[in-house]
Amino acid sequence: MMIDDAPDRPSLTPHHLEERPDRPRPAQEGQPAQHARDFAIEVAKLLHDDHCEDVLIYDVRGLSPITDYLVIASGTSDRQIQAVASHVSDLAQQHGMSRFGTDRDEAATWLVLDFVEVMVHLFEPTTRAHYDLEMMWGDAPQISWRR
Repeated sequence: MMIDDAPDRPSLTPHHLEERPDRPRPAQEGQPAQHARDFAIEVAKLLHDDHCEDVLIYDVRGLSPITDYLVIASGTSDRQIQAVASHVSDLAQQHGMSRFGTDRDEAATWLVLDFVEVMVHLFEPTTRAHYDLEMMWGDAPQISWRR
């Protein structure tokens, strides 16, 4: 499932996220997804506490075939993004969320953590503006959260 196949940019769907028979499926719309929602909110709070900026959560149930919630945030450097990704992975273990995969671009300006029901996108600001996931998922409801 390729979302963007422009030759000058990598696909917006990393190879491990393409629809595959072995990939666990997120909850279907209408099924209980409270645990995933709670985890997405905890991730957003953690990202905020780790000094990430512009942290957003989108509810994409029924809109995305690969996940229920997207968490998007900006970090200040590849070092910070790597550290935050490690903290998110630790939080996932505490919540019983298994990581299906992780992917990053070659320049380490974008990292994706895939927990099936929740996907976490960590960007450096210029890369985030370039891909503009907020525009892509602008029709999805945002989940309100605050520390």
